[in-house]
Amino acid sequence: MGVLTASWKNRGSVARELQPFECGDRAAVIVTRGTLVESQHYVCYAVADADGRVLQSRGDIDRLVYMRSSAKPLIATAVVASGAAERFAFTDEEVALSAASHSGEPKHVATVLQMLAKIGLGEDALLCGAHAPVHEPSADALCAAGERPRAVHNNCSGKHAGILALTVHRGADPAGYLAADHPAQAEILDVCAQLLRIPLDRMAIGVDGCGIPVIAVPLRAAAHFFAKLSDPQRFPKQFAPALSRVVDAMIAHPEYVAGAGRFDTDLMTVARPDVLAKGGAEGYHASAALRKGLGMTVKVADGNYRAVAPFAIDRMGSLGVLDEARLQALERYRAPAVRNHAGKVVGEIRVVP
Repeated sequence: MGVLTASWKNRGSVARELQPFECGDRAAVIVTRGTLVESQHYVCYAVADADGRVLQSRGDIDRLVYMRSSAKPLIATAVVASGAAERFAFTDEEVALSAASHSGEPKHVATVLQMLAKIGLGEDALLCGAHAPVHEPSADALCAAGERPRAVHNNCSGKHAGILALTVHRGADPAGYLAADHPAQAEILDVCAQLLRIPLDRMAIGVDGCGIPVIAVPLRAAAHFFAKLSDPQRFPKQFAPALSRVVDAMIAHPEYVAGAGRFDTDLMTVARPDVLAKGGAEGYHASAALRKGLGMTVKVADGNYRAVAPFAIDRMGSLGVLDEARLQALERYRAPAVRNHAGKVVGEIRVVP
C-alpha cells in the first residue's frame, strides 16, 4: 500500500508549477455582450488514445494540474476493487454516487443515507462539510422547511460514503479518514498511482474542497487514463472488474453522477452508452469516448467552469464523438445564452473558431 511521501513543495519544480498556465496566445472561449467580446477564457486540453498517443492538445499538457472531482471515478474504483462495495451490497446507483458530484436532490440525499446505513455509520461520520444543494428547487425546499444544509447535501457526500465504506471494510478508524496517511486514503492514492501509471512522488497532493487529498497529474496522463476506460483490460488485472463496474454504473445512472439540468448528466444521457464524463472544480473536465477509445482532459486557465461545456462539445463534435443529432440535443450547452435579470438574451458563450 502506498503512502504519501512527497508534495509539490519538495519536488524541485516549484518555479515551473507556480508559473501561469500556457494555453496559447488566443482565447478558446469568448463571452459576448451585444456586439462586443466582454470576457475570454484560455483553455488547455489533451486528447489521447488508449495507447497514450496525444492526438490533439493545446498548452502545456505535462505540467501538474489538480484533477479535482474528475478523479472521483478512480476513487470509486479503489472502493469497488477493495471488496467494500460487494461487502455492503452497494447498488449501481450507489456506485455511481461514489463517483459523483451530485446536486443534493432528494434521491441523492436518500441514497447517501442508505449507503451510510449499510456501512453502519450515521450522517455525523461525514466530514465533507455542508453546503446548500446545487439543485435550486431542492435548496429552496430545504429553506422553505426551515432546515439548514447538512453534510449529506454536499456534492461530495457520495464519494465520502464510499471512502467510509472502504475505511470500515479495512477495519480503520472512520474519524481520521480525511488524512492522507489514513489507511483508506493511502490505499486510494496507491490505486490512483497504479491506474494513472504515475509514482506517488511524481504527483502533487493538495487538499480538496471537501477535505480529502486531491491529486495533480499532467493532462496527458489523465487523458490516457480516460481513453483506456474503453477497454478496462488494459489496466492491471486486479482493477479491470472494478473499473468496468464503475463505468457501467455511471453510464447507466448519469442522473446520479451530477443531476437534473447539469452538463455531465445531460451529455451522458444524450450520448449513452458512448461517453463517460466527470467534471471537477476550477474549470477541470475529463471525458471518455468509449466507442472511439479516446480520452480528453480540459483545464480552463482562469478556473471558470462556464467555458467547459462549449469547449468540450466543440472538441467532441470535431472528433466525431458526437454526431449532428446529439449536437442538436445538446444545443443549449454549445453556445449558452447570456441573459440579464429580466431573462432577455444579451449575449452568448461560444468557442472561437
